[in-house]
Amino acid sequence: MTGRRRSDAFSKPGSNHLAYLFDPPEVPSVPIRSRGERFPVRRIYCVGRNYAAHAREMGFDPDREPPFFFTKPADAIVGGVATIPYPPDTDNFHYEVELVAALATGGRDIPAEQALGHVFGYAVGNDLTRRDRQMEMREKGRPWDIGKAFDRSAQIGEIVPVDQCGDIGKARIWLSVNGAIRQDSTIAHLIWSVADTIAILSRSFELQPGDLIYTGTPEGVGAIVPGDEVVAGIDGLGEIRLAISGRAE
Repeated sequence: MTGRRRSDAFSKPGSNHLAYLFDPPEVPSVPIRSRGERFPVRRIYCVGRNYAAHAREMGFDPDREPPFFFTKPADAIVGGVATIPYPPDTDNFHYEVELVAALATGGRDIPAEQALGHVFGYAVGNDLTRRDRQMEMREKGRPWDIGKAFDRSAQIGEIVPVDQCGDIGKARIWLSVNGAIRQDSTIAHLIWSVADTIAILSRSFELQPGDLIYTGTPEGVGAIVPGDEVVAGIDGLGEIRLAISGRAE
C-alpha cells in the first residue's frame, strides 16, 4: 500500500467557487536548491531521542525504547537564515540540529526497503524547544505541544534533492553557538535510520507528499539567549543561521 492516495474530503482554496469567511492562509513552503519551485509543507513529524548519546543526556536508556513521534504545525517553519525573537513562556530555550527528510510521495505501511524511494530530498533543520515547558509536561505525563509546537520553532534550510546530496548516511552533523561547537556527530549514529523511521511512522499515519520528518538530534543540546548566533550544518546540505533577538512582546 505504498502509493495509495486517500480521497480528498476537503475543499482546496478556490475550488467549486466556495466562499470563505476569511482568506485561507498561504501554504508554508521551503526553497529547493537549484530549482525555481518551492516545496509545499503539509505536516511536520519529529522523532524523539533518536541518537543514543542524546537519549542518555536526557536521562533515558536508548536500548530499551522504540521510536516515538511528535508534531509541529506547518506554519512553525522558519527560513534557513533568520532572526527570531526569544519566545514567550520560557526561560530555557534550546537548539537541536537535525537532518530533515522531505517526502515527495507517501502511503501507509511502507516497507523499510522501499522507504527511501519516497524521499525527495534532505535539509538541515533546527528543532527549537522550550525545554522548561517540555520537561514540565513530561513530568506530568502531558503532551509536549507547548514545549515543541510553538511559533517559529521549526527552522529549515533549503531542500537538496536526493540526486544532489550524495551519500549522507555518514555525513557530519554539527551546530555552533557564537562560534563555539556545541553539537558534533554523524548521521550514522541515528538509532533509527531514515528508512526505518519512515516505515515505522507510516504504520500510524498515511504519509503524504509535502511531509517533513525531523529525524532527531545528537548530544550537546543547550540553551540560547538573546544576542546569540547559531550556525548548524550537515555535510552536503549546507548551513543554516539563526540570530536570537530580544524577548517577543
